[in-house]
Amino acid sequence: IREFGECVRPLWARAPEAYDSFVASITRQVFTMRDMTIDSVEDVAPETEVGAPAVSPRYRIQAIERAVAILNAFSVDDPELGVTELAERVGLHKSTVHRFMVNLDAAGLVERNPRTGRYRLGLHIFELGGLVMQQMNLWDEALPFLESLVRDTGETGHLAVLDGGEAIYIERVEARRALRVPSAIGRGYPAHATNLGKVLLADLPRERVAEIVAERGLAAYTPKTITDLPALEAELESIRERGYAIDDEEYDEGLRCIGAGVRDHSGHVVSALGIGGPVTRITPARVEELAQLVMAAANGLSRRLGAHQSGAYAPATLRVRNTASHPPVLRPGSP
Repeated sequence: IREFGECVRPLWARAPEAYDSFVASITRQVFTMRDMTIDSVEDVAPETEVGAPAVSPRYRIQAIERAVAILNAFSVDDPELGVTELAERVGLHKSTVHRFMVNLDAAGLVERNPRTGRYRLGLHIFELGGLVMQQMNLWDEALPFLESLVRDTGETGHLAVLDGGEAIYIERVEARRALRVPSAIGRGYPAHATNLGKVLLADLPRERVAEIVAERGLAAYTPKTITDLPALEAELESIRERGYAIDDEEYDEGLRCIGAGVRDHSGHVVSALGIGGPVTRITPARVEELAQLVMAAANGLSRRLGAHQSGAYAPATLRVRNTASHPPVLRPGSP
């Protein structure tokens, strides 16, 4: 700026007012450009989270990226944060964060604790989350995971929910193999004798399992079917420990099946998915390998249903579950 001023100084003798105005204008523009450069370096929003869809630079809006970074700074472990803490976490100046918080507060996305002066997520966030959960359709969300699992394993895949003592199959994806698993969508299968049924029972309280057994009994379908309560309880405990269940010719001789639980935002198992096939293909040596694929699919679907947020949502959801009963609804047109 000084060098530029020296170059144009001869103009001052002829038009001092015009000269001063001109230099002041240039100076303001230079300092504005400098401040914008500093902001872009020091105030840059955190990089996009790994796995999140990338936004073309052409469409990126810095203010939105910063607002999202601020909202993402809150967690189950840190539900309330002050402006200074937020500024440190997202790498923005305190004054910038303060302006964002004032606007987010006005929109209901955050709220200020009048006692501590710290901020927490607002109820409008919960309302928006509720809308997302209402739009979630278990069949629609599960189908891509089930189809991928069938492609990876080459075996027939199933999705089931628990109704009383039965596992109701609500979705099936056939494997393109000569030998297939005989099953029907909408049909109930004994929970104690099937892979998906045992997964669903494993999430229930021990008292509820005992009630189901008392009501329905433990019928034998093959020589390998579990037919007494202590053995079933031991099997359910093993399922909880390893994360998956095996139907080792317990319902149909010649068939071996593997299943894992699917959790929603409440943290509870709401369905189970798995695969089944002849024992000649699903051999004991392959069980662990296939179980890892089944659990990966179940975990992926669980995350899609909000299970990774269960720490935040579980208390409120449990209160709802205790006051309402929602029986499984079968897909329209199912037998």
